[in-house]
Amino acid sequence: MVSKKAKKAMENINSRLQLVVKSGKYVMGYKAAMKSLRLGKSKLLIIANNCQPLRKSEIEYYAMLSKTSVHHYSGNNVDLGTACGKVYGAAVLSIIEAGDSDIIRSVP
Repeated sequence: MVSKKAKKAMENINSRLQLVVKSGKYVMGYKAAMKSLRLGKSKLLIIANNCQPLRKSEIEYYAMLSKTSVHHYSGNNVDLGTACGKVYGAAVLSIIEAGDSDIIRSVP
């Protein structure tokens, strides 16, 4: 059972993600996210809660080196993909440009 506060926060993140998909630049998937981290292009990383622990720690390490903020998404990889309007799941989402969305400032 998800609390009302957590559900509202998840809806808030989902609406901001949809705005990023429409107006900004992003990449989905582990390989693409790692590439954007290594190139220093990534501004925010969103990791699904069912991402593999070793992969998650590796992503967090690269994010720390590149001074990129990380948000742990409360849903699984299918929920993250659906929030972006895709029919497949993605464990990692890297936001390169937020576009009209204020997701980079609003996500802790």
